[in-house]
Amino acid sequence: MKPGIFVNLPVKNLERTVTFFTKLGYKFNQEFSDANGTTMIIADNIFVMFAVDTFFKELSQKEIPDPEKYAQCGIVLMAESRAEVDQLVNMAVEAGGIARDDFQDQEFMYGHSFQDLDGHLWEVSWIDPDAFAG
Repeated sequence: MKPGIFVNLPVKNLERTVTFFTKLGYKFNQEFSDANGTTMIIADNIFVMFAVDTFFKELSQKEIPDPEKYAQCGIVLMAESRAEVDQLVNMAVEAGGIARDDFQDQEFMYGHSFQDLDGHLWEVSWIDPDAFAG
């Protein structure tokens, strides 16, 4: 298997999480899904496993911090354009997420973020590929 990334995040309601991210255009791998968790496909070798919080706690052997008070992690999704950044954040809000007031608008980089239904932070960023060309 080629290198990739598999992020695990705790969720309270798996069905609600799947509905939310499906509205954002993401697909799920049913081969890696059951009542305890489901796997969202971000790209060829990039996945997010949403695990029901009791199962996540069992796997991690640690307490789960309250995402309303503490950041568990920040996940950055790369977009292909500035418009795609806005589109994804707007879709997240329409699906019940919360847009954050942390716009980044520089000539070579543009970003915005949202909080999902479980309080996880998702930043969506675009970086101008010409800004770093040789």
